[in-house]
Amino acid sequence: MSELNTNTTIQTGEGQEISSVEMKAYYDTELIRNAEPLLIHDRFGQKRFIPKNGGKTIEFRRLNPFPKASKPLVEGVTPDGKKLDWSKLSATVNQYGDYVTISDMLDLTAVDNNILEATVILGDQAGRTLDTVTREVINAGTNVQYGEGNVKHRYELSSSNTISVSAVKKAINTLKKGGAKKIDGSYIAIIHSDVAYDLMNDYEWQSVKEYNPENWYEGEIGRIYGCRFIETNEAKVFKGEDLIESSRNLTVSSIDSENSTILTIQQDITENDAVNLVGRKIQRGGGVATIVAANAADNTITIDKNAAAIDISLYSELCPGEGGYEGCPVYSTLFIGADAYGVTEVEGGGLKTIIKQLGSAGSGDPLDQRATVGWKAVKTAAILSQPFMVRLETASSLNNNY
Repeated sequence: MSELNTNTTIQTGEGQEISSVEMKAYYDTELIRNAEPLLIHDRFGQKRFIPKNGGKTIEFRRLNPFPKASKPLVEGVTPDGKKLDWSKLSATVNQYGDYVTISDMLDLTAVDNNILEATVILGDQAGRTLDTVTREVINAGTNVQYGEGNVKHRYELSSSNTISVSAVKKAINTLKKGGAKKIDGSYIAIIHSDVAYDLMNDYEWQSVKEYNPENWYEGEIGRIYGCRFIETNEAKVFKGEDLIESSRNLTVSSIDSENSTILTIQQDITENDAVNLVGRKIQRGGGVATIVAANAADNTITIDKNAAAIDISLYSELCPGEGGYEGCPVYSTLFIGADAYGVTEVEGGGLKTIIKQLGSAGSGDPLDQRATVGWKAVKTAAILSQPFMVRLETASSLNNNY
């Protein structure tokens, strides 16, 4: 089985992956065609092709604006002029991929059809995977605002802190003050459908049908204050997973009398739970702590000393702390200007299909029983200018069960 993907000398075509260059191009096209619509977070970034033989780094560039030329010209004297000022940022690329194995218990035509069908579903997987890679990078930006109310931290957001037109206008104004240029005449916002539901109820909301843009983005649902909203359920949601396998929350049954950071938990903690709990955040009464140790033998967890002052008492219920108040899901709406971030292009080597025919593994497949079809991508993303992107964090009225 270790030789499953070994090429043979009887194959021809680029990369010896399938027997026809034309068929390879066809399957590559199918893969990209099914992946591209899902790359919502890639769509508005500065794109760079993967450089061949360029190592594992890629360089993004942005031309910095000149200061105002406020000094009057002197008659007959030519000024010095300016040199172009480029900001450069390098990022390391990583590889991602997956594949499926197709049995020989189909005739040749059926195998070909299954390869095509597999390419379609693998393209969907590739699109969602690569979109998530970009999403995670650009959602780590430092330019963050919160929903209505006196909220200064994510863990303070409750179900009442939903999105509003006022919060939208504030985010857009931040982009304007930061000097962010528009994309095709508008700022862009990537929004989750749960959050869009709250915003579309406002009288200032304009549906796409009302302004009928010429360049209609896939997923575009409307606009407010000159900002066009792109809806996707792949928008970032900050919500911690269940703390242990048997329970989302933990209940404190006792507190160490000598060390108040050691808590005994009412639920049974398994060995696997203990490993996964380390590094997790817990939330109680608007305060957040990090679990630094967990012990399955005595059902205890230890929280960091800096969080000892959070409101924990006997029978307190501890919630996952990666989201909002008492575990409330927190949604990210990204407001984006031009050149806010950079991504690698899926074409030109960024994403490709890899097909191994029956028997291509040589002695690893001595009876010609297995063919495989998969995808591989080289991918990275990087924030180029923090002021050109704002992350608005809010709750949603549709998601109160947590």
